[in-house]
Amino acid sequence: MLLLLAPAALAQASDDAATTPATTTAAGPASQDWNLHAQFTNVTQYHPAFTSPYQGANSLDPGNNGRETSDVTLYAGARLWTGAEFYADAEVDQGYGLSTTLGVAGFPSGEAYKVGARNPYFRLPRAFVRQVIAQSAAGSAAQADAANALAGRQYEDSVTITLGKFSVVDIFDANRYAHDPRGDFMNWAIIDGGAFDYAADAWGYTYGGAIEWTRARWTLRAGAFALSQIPNSKDIDGQFHQFELLGEVEERYAVGSHPGKGSALVFLNHARMGQYSQAIALGLAQGSSPDTSQVRRYQSRPGIALNFEQELGPDLGAFLRASANDGNEEAFEFTEINRSLAAGLSLQGGAWNRADDTLGLAMAVNALSAPARAYFAAGGLGILIGDGRLNYGREQILETYYAGHLASAVTLSTDVQFVRNPAYNRDRGPVTVFGLRLHAAF
Repeated sequence: MLLLLAPAALAQASDDAATTPATTTAAGPASQDWNLHAQFTNVTQYHPAFTSPYQGANSLDPGNNGRETSDVTLYAGARLWTGAEFYADAEVDQGYGLSTTLGVAGFPSGEAYKVGARNPYFRLPRAFVRQVIAQSAAGSAAQADAANALAGRQYEDSVTITLGKFSVVDIFDANRYAHDPRGDFMNWAIIDGGAFDYAADAWGYTYGGAIEWTRARWTLRAGAFALSQIPNSKDIDGQFHQFELLGEVEERYAVGSHPGKGSALVFLNHARMGQYSQAIALGLAQGSSPDTSQVRRYQSRPGIALNFEQELGPDLGAFLRASANDGNEEAFEFTEINRSLAAGLSLQGGAWNRADDTLGLAMAVNALSAPARAYFAAGGLGILIGDGRLNYGREQILETYYAGHLASAVTLSTDVQFVRNPAYNRDRGPVTVFGLRLHAAF
């Protein structure tokens, strides 16, 4: 799930590009007409053999297993007219997630997609227009030159409209400490709300639009996006017969001198999706394992995600995510999580004279609804999970990483994740996943 924070309403530039501040004068910052940036990321993950008395079609391989993913991205931006910018990201991807990205609902790598390839292949994950309408010049600040952001003026009181192809989580559910698998945590249920079933193709992108109204202390967001043609598909429903509607309210505040932020997001997916109970009933009648694809019809599936971040000190920050969705229907785009709670800490390395390094520690607990448990216990398969049977237990994940800056543009990270009850199955695991991440941004 490639993530690159791009919306103008966010006060921080992407971590995936150099963030040298734009030149400023008494009249304000220099304004760019165009820019180019690039990044490279390689993630290698490995887990040793673990206990597995049985496995199904979507199980994590219980043997010694290692996989790697690589991607190279070129970011191009151009100013169209006052307040309007166009961005296009060209990318080459290669590699696979562990067990071809199957077997854990909170999957261990945000850089692993639901598709993979041995040989490099080309994609255009983003091509969008952003229009910023300034309501007032009061409180404006310099916008740094970065990937998907031209240097110029960022307005505290503004309306921002984004249209085209991009990721829903470029704009919604952002978090300063846990949102970028190229720079901070890597687990899907930590970098995003685990139960936030956001519209996306198999790589994490879609077509749609968002509008943001930003004031000094708060931002209101709304968006409409196309869902896949079928769950977890490479192809987006370009006619918007299947779609997602969402809204988010964000408030920024300070506790003493330490800034914080809280947001609440609601979403509604409307598409042809199957109910778990109907799939189970049909499977029993046919004497076969249940299959949601056989009972799909148009219906709606709502959900909510809460997201908090708080600076605790000059180098220390904390975050909390909580999310839930309607557990009667199958997951459509993201993963099989109906309830999720994640929390963690992020510590900069100033105390050991490595101010640009970061140490992170987080945990996540994921749960299935009762209908989902019955479906997977009967042998059903989902987007990421399906062991053929199920001795249910909540999926529990502990992740820690250390990101060390080797040079101004190069970071090497080590990552360790401990997963108890992978795919909610007490009979399998636990499993420890070791990771190494090399990231360069220019």
